[in-house]
Amino acid sequence: MSTEQSLNIPHEYVICLDHVGIAVPDLEEAIEFYRSAFGWVNHHQEINEEQGISEAMIGPKDIKSTEGMIQLIAPLNEDSTIAKFLEKKGPGIQQMCLRTNNIDALSEHLRRQGVRLLYPEPKNGTGGARINFLHPKDAGGVLLEITQPQS
Repeated sequence: MSTEQSLNIPHEYVICLDHVGIAVPDLEEAIEFYRSAFGWVNHHQEINEEQGISEAMIGPKDIKSTEGMIQLIAPLNEDSTIAKFLEKKGPGIQQMCLRTNNIDALSEHLRRQGVRLLYPEPKNGTGGARINFLHPKDAGGVLLEITQPQS
């Protein structure tokens, strides 16, 4: 594969900015802030036991798609990654997520580029999506998530 071809591959797989994840100590308090400050609504809420989080996907009331949402993430216990993040850095932006239509092909491409992914295989994320994360040291200090929503 030529260099030009390998540079074009990600354009086939990365669709949009899916969401920005914000670590919060209290999920309901954070949801209320966005509701009262901006009139935003909670479009989806769930608990992810595997990741030790409670999360809500929030955005404008009349949003036409789920692109560009904010994911509020609160820890379920003191052992969760988000609890450790809050302890170390306090509330704030924890990650940025890109939506893909083919997480397996994108993951393979990233690994060929020398990018480390945190999981050997995608895990279950919001709404049953398949997710993985790029190591922050390989992504300019940013924890980048990639997600492929359920079909």
